[in-house]
Amino acid sequence: MTPLSIRLLRADETDLAAAISRRAMRTVPCFDETLHSPQEDRDFWREHIFPTCEIWGAFEKDVLLGQAAVSEGWVHQLHVDPIGQGRGIGSALLAALKIGMPDIQLWTFQANHGARRFYERHGFIAVEQTDGSRNEEREPDVRYRWVR
Repeated sequence: MTPLSIRLLRADETDLAAAISRRAMRTVPCFDETLHSPQEDRDFWREHIFPTCEIWGAFEKDVLLGQAAVSEGWVHQLHVDPIGQGRGIGSALLAALKIGMPDIQLWTFQANHGARRFYERHGFIAVEQTDGSRNEEREPDVRYRWVR
């Protein structure tokens, strides 16, 4: 495997991060692709995620394969392109985040068993579950926390 480089994304790379998010979410059983269009996803990343978060990208030979959007102790987005899944890209992103974040929280859907196993392997503990009434998808979710 080619070594990964991890760095902050530039504003002109935001659309790439949004596209990875959409492709990765297609692998989640409860994801409703019709909730937002690809253009709405790009607009959300440009107008909401990029201005309020640091977006870290994992690159292999200058190709973005994963991204993580973080702010104030929260991981708001962490996705790996399906073509790169299972290769340690998500683990590398999470390890980089843990260096600068002593306490990390995030939400994922209860039905996203792959993500749940991933976070639990990396020491995250489920601290809250909801019925989904507070999220846009109306899907039951779970809040995870990791403390150094």
